[in-house]
Amino acid sequence: MPVDFRFAARSDVGLVRKNNQDSGYAGSHLLVLADGMGGAAGGDIASSIAVAHLAPLDTDDHRADDMLYMLRKALTDAHEELVDRAQIDPQLHGLGTTCIALMRSGKKLAMVHIGDSRAYVLRDGTLTQVTTDHSFVQYLIQTGQITPEEAETHPQRSVVLRILGDSSADIDPDVSLREAVIGDRWLLCSDGLSGVVSAETIIETLAGVDDPGECAEELIELALRSGGPDNITCVIADVVESGSVESTPPQIVGSAAIDRLRPSRGSTGAAGRAANLSPREEIDETDDEDDIPDRRPWIPTFIALIIAALVGLGLWAGYTWSQTQYYAQLKDDKVIIYRGIPQAIGPWMLSHPVEITSVTRSDLQPVERDRLAEPVRRSSREEIDAYVKQLVSDANLATPSKEDQRDTSDPSSNESSSDPSPDPSTGGR
Repeated sequence: MPVDFRFAARSDVGLVRKNNQDSGYAGSHLLVLADGMGGAAGGDIASSIAVAHLAPLDTDDHRADDMLYMLRKALTDAHEELVDRAQIDPQLHGLGTTCIALMRSGKKLAMVHIGDSRAYVLRDGTLTQVTTDHSFVQYLIQTGQITPEEAETHPQRSVVLRILGDSSADIDPDVSLREAVIGDRWLLCSDGLSGVVSAETIIETLAGVDDPGECAEELIELALRSGGPDNITCVIADVVESGSVESTPPQIVGSAAIDRLRPSRGSTGAAGRAANLSPREEIDETDDEDDIPDRRPWIPTFIALIIAALVGLGLWAGYTWSQTQYYAQLKDDKVIIYRGIPQAIGPWMLSHPVEITSVTRSDLQPVERDRLAEPVRRSSREEIDAYVKQLVSDANLATPSKEDQRDTSDPSSNESSSDPSPDPSTGGR
């Protein structure tokens, strides 16, 4: 019997973090959860890039045998873009993201997983964690050095062994292929949920709230009541009989979404009010030096001249460099290529349009529309041309086709997975 997803995605910045570095995507053929890391080094950029590379796979024209290859390739492409960005911009050194993607073709499900975000499936009242954390404490558990209970309070519980990030090493995700069973409820979540809400409470909520969107909201509310120390993202999908639900557009949440700057929905509750009372460190900027007359009045003038010369040289060097950069942005329903950087010094813009491409808003996948609402930067004309070429290719691949209605699969579960040993290199949130 053909199946569909009844899906929802929700995200919240939490009560402690300043910005949301999680990204989530839910569609009729694809679920994605990415938890960015790196703080100011761009965790929000990393998780958004992962979603952007995976979202074009949310179509009904893929063969089941090709799904794992396509998911692996999307992860590899995302990883390579993160490496390139970190090499171009030193401020992005250290960026990275976890990633889980669950893709459906007919009654087959393919999954790729890297990091410590989690995928669960609720079947007949039993919740099973499908993924294995790629974390240091999980490695200690597997080697018998600590217990799962000790891992919950271990000082290095946030150290992740495998991620998509700025390391040039090949990525090594876990992969699996299984059957889509009607009645199953899937949950992809960041550790902002699984780290503070018990498995028993998650089971009770998943089983007790029928609507996926309401269920995701309730899970986020539970995490906020537990202090909301991290970003919280939930992607939920029910496997239902085909035709039993109305077709709905994909949902994008977190740092990949338009409303990525929205405040926490728990900020007005008791936990939110308590978090807002956290003291901030005060900096005393008073000068305690005695008021001594300046005996060398020419020194300030000399220093000012040197500073002015250095500033002038810096501005010229900055402008010269800016004209080697390019970016693309959606303007007036067209993707336009600009030379320079999307900034201005007073009345002078540091960029100008050089080409109006043939790519229109209607050609773009939803996640690319959101992404191109802001400049997508590259370090050369060749690189921005390659990016636009990929947009054209994705637009052609996303042309709708009739869904293959053949149903020859065995309804019983048929799972295979790989769980490689942890990579000895480590990365921390």
